Amino acid sequence: MRDDGERACDLLARERLRPHTSRVFTGARRWLWQEFRDPDKANAEALRRGQTRVSRQLWHIGKKVMEVDAFVRANTRHDIREVHPELVFLRLNGGKPLPPKKSDQGEDLRRRLLKRSGFREIDRWLAECRIGTGAKRDDVLDACAVALAARGPHGCVPEGAPLLDAHGLPMQIWF
Repeated sequence: MRDDGERACDLLARERLRPHTSRVFTGARRWLWQEFRDPDKANAEALRRGQTRVSRQLWHIGKKVMEVDAFVRANTRHDIREVHPELVFLRLNGGKPLPPKKSDQGEDLRRRLLKRSGFREIDRWLAECRIGTGAKRDDVLDACAVALAARGPHGCVPEGAPLLDAHGLPMQIWF
């Protein structure tokens, strides 16, 4: 993460996902959640600093973002990579943009792409296994996409050696 929330990998991921650029949250900054509990006050401070505001969606997952950030910072000897499921699905779909994941068309296409990639039990996982876990259908699909990238990534943005943040963590998204 950068203190100003601007990462080249986020911008490159958004460009690849065009016209669906909003599928990549941008603007995560450690200070937002370290210094503020209220998104309106955090956004006012971001504007005061000449930075962009953070979306409500990103704000609401901020606690989890910070948990992951702390884990990665404490485990730098491990090869932990950032993945974006929508980039994985884009790759699986031959580079063609996908319908929204919460639409019937979008879910169906993602299920078919995962089945083609070896997830033979995906229908059962969606219908039975996730019940009672709190996981939504799109969460299961996204987790499977991330597992594919973990097993065998096909690329990253940016390519080559990544830029590092202030804590020495790579700012690179795999797919």
